[in-house]
Amino acid sequence: MPGDEKAKRPRTKTTPGGVDPALVSQLVTQAREQGLQLSGEGGLLQQLTKIVLESALDGEITDHLGYDKH
Repeated sequence: MPGDEKAKRPRTKTTPGGVDPALVSQLVTQAREQGLQLSGEGGLLQQLTKIVLESALDGEITDHLGYDKH
């Protein structure tokens, strides 16, 4: 059907939590190529955790206040 964008997009498998395993694999591969540790101080897992938590907190405060930061 024209205008039906969902029908045109390829489907990707995700985990029950909605995480795309291909994206995770890409991040891990990129981290390894750059010599970044996957865990531990300054590693990929720590960086991703920080980004996810900060994003969630920003969303919470936006919902609470009713407007975006700045």
